[in-house]
Amino acid sequence: MRNHSTVLEFILLGLPGDAQTQALLFMLFLVIYLLTLVGNLLLLLAVKTDSRLHTPMYFFLGQLSFLDLCHSSVTVPKLLENLLSVKKSISVEGCLAQVFFVFATGGTESCLLAAMAYDRYVAIGSPLLYSQVMSRQLCAGLVWGSWGLAFLDALINILVALNLDFCEAQNIHHFLCELPSLYPLSCSDVSTSFTTLLCSSFIHFFGNFLFILFSYIRILLTILGISSTSGRSKAFSTCSSHLTAVSFFYRSGLLRYLMPNSGSIQELIFSLQYSVITPMLNPLIYSLKNKEVKAAVRRMLRKYL
Repeated sequence: MRNHSTVLEFILLGLPGDAQTQALLFMLFLVIYLLTLVGNLLLLLAVKTDSRLHTPMYFFLGQLSFLDLCHSSVTVPKLLENLLSVKKSISVEGCLAQVFFVFATGGTESCLLAAMAYDRYVAIGSPLLYSQVMSRQLCAGLVWGSWGLAFLDALINILVALNLDFCEAQNIHHFLCELPSLYPLSCSDVSTSFTTLLCSSFIHFFGNFLFILFSYIRILLTILGISSTSGRSKAFSTCSSHLTAVSFFYRSGLLRYLMPNSGSIQELIFSLQYSVITPMLNPLIYSLKNKEVKAAVRRMLRKYL
């Protein structure tokens, strides 16, 4: 007969330390979370309220800010709670729910970054047709498609993971629930779930990464064909923020899911980067390098403060 899960909760042991260290970590991650909320909300409101930013590029940027708010809120509140609690527990149902939403929001960001790469390719490769190609309907379709594909991918993985049994082991050497961290705790066969995760990651994340890479190869070839130095510099500047965001997201996310699960400090660093640090940095990346965004934020602050 098939075993049934006897474990009702897991213990998250990703950030060990004494009470003083835990308090310092709590203050650090609380500040990071507040900066993430403020930065992304300011950027989202600036894009929404300023008519000068009602273009496809800033439409995607606003969606990215909303997504970063969601992604950070899936992981950081529970992290803050566990830093203050003695028993750093999470229910099995809550852990699987966190797995689902981490996968869904991360997958959506992967798709959205690919859509933004396509937007930059059209803007640089076909500037005269940009407004016609990047219509409002296409932009909305790309965003809804990103959310839909990511949630479908997450749903497939979580439905397969629901068949896993957890009998004795409870300790997760991590600060959040991710599928790779659950496999060592399962007392049932994980091969189906692992294969599903591997296939979906390859198709979804690597597929988007290859699309972004292909788009930037085309962009680079187009830029190299521009005769004037100022024109090449301007074209490069419109892509620099997006390239920075892509490098932060994929460098940490892909390395986390590709490396074997061992509870090492590298796993924690990669997970912290893509789930906690990157959502805070994205507003800074796009605002510090973009005069239009900085001007829109200043106008909005002067209007409401």
